[in-house]
Amino acid sequence: MNQAFKLAALAAAAALLAGCATFSSDGGFGAVAQASKSRSGAETRLLRNDEDRRALDEQLKKLLAELVGVDAAVHVALLNNRSLQARYWDLGIAEAELVQAGRMANPGFSFKRTHGGGEVAIERTLSMNFIQLLTLPLASRIEKQRFEQVKLELAGEAVSMARQARVAWIEAVAAQQGVEYAQQISDAAEASGELAKRMQAAGNWSKYDAAREQAFHADAMADVARARKAATASRERLTRILGLSGEQATAYRLPARLPELPAGPRTVADAEATALRDRLDVQAARLSSQNTADALGLTRATRFINVLELSGISERDGERRSHGYEISLEVPLFDWGGARVAHAEATYMQSLNMLAAAATNASSEARESYQDYQASYELAKHYRDVVIPLRQKISEETLLRYNGMLLSVFELLADAREQAAAVNNTITALKEFWIADANLDAALGGKGVQP
Repeated sequence: MNQAFKLAALAAAAALLAGCATFSSDGGFGAVAQASKSRSGAETRLLRNDEDRRALDEQLKKLLAELVGVDAAVHVALLNNRSLQARYWDLGIAEAELVQAGRMANPGFSFKRTHGGGEVAIERTLSMNFIQLLTLPLASRIEKQRFEQVKLELAGEAVSMARQARVAWIEAVAAQQGVEYAQQISDAAEASGELAKRMQAAGNWSKYDAAREQAFHADAMADVARARKAATASRERLTRILGLSGEQATAYRLPARLPELPAGPRTVADAEATALRDRLDVQAARLSSQNTADALGLTRATRFINVLELSGISERDGERRSHGYEISLEVPLFDWGGARVAHAEATYMQSLNMLAAAATNASSEARESYQDYQASYELAKHYRDVVIPLRQKISEETLLRYNGMLLSVFELLADAREQAAAVNNTITALKEFWIADANLDAALGGKGVQP
């Protein structure tokens, strides 16, 4: 074998040793699933084929056969939401680019045969991109960092989907409760209005007072319609997040009540530090900045030599043979690479500012979410421990006075309406607390993160 072909073969062997990259057994999804479960408390997986989809359908039948609690809702969303499943395939794209970055471009082979004047000339050329071989380790490292970044981003997407499912479940159950209490108010208003009509007909009630009771009933009926409209919208929002359609979308059942308020609020020692340490979006921004910095180094290394191609040449002219090699490169006559370097530097500065913005936003969201959580707990506790007991006491006293004929039936019905309104406000406060609880989890980095 001649010297030129030996050189080309040596370069090819070096490329083979440098990075014969292969695909992983799980496509990197195991790390995503583990990070997601540790932060959301629920399993997620990538649906790769029809068999996976059929297995999931069987699992959904079991999950949806019972009352769908908040944890079950999160579980269904992480398994069945198609938008999340679509995002998961970004991991396959990133791994394919990683594997591609670790492989040399195929060598080129050319064969030329010419004849004339009774002579035949044959030329064979084997060529390969030598500059790619030199930059192969750095390019592979950059793609590996990007692969890790995509893992973090997708785990963050799963955690975000878990939060969306929790909030949607809370709103759907609260709206369902709201319909019930709006109907109670409407029923009381209907009874009051009907009694007012009868008393007016008997001459014991003025047209003015009767019209007021009927107007209240009309408003209460509108409130019921509005509550039902909100309940339908909330349930459908939850249904979309769960990825349900057809019979599953209408058949699943939710609990009648929100969970009770916990005995006491949780304490977070340092919400900001926890968020900066554990939030996946901050970790992804750090990796993105590092990845961009490495890419800038690659750009500077190849600023002047865009193409360096090594070729082994073998020629035969009749009985005469000749061998050699050829090196081809771009001459930086018009493009000195300054624009590429400037583009890389601007991209790097952009990534630094995005990292700073991610850290600033994480700190702010952690502070806001923790303060909102504490305030929401105190408000819900106030309704539970102060407002509702007072309304119950007033209702008991009102009933005693009515039985003693000290109050009219209209005052009794008005008190029932006020009590139902207080219960409705309690539901709203409880809903706001559980939403604040879900938001705090997300702001700190996930449900499973320990402050």
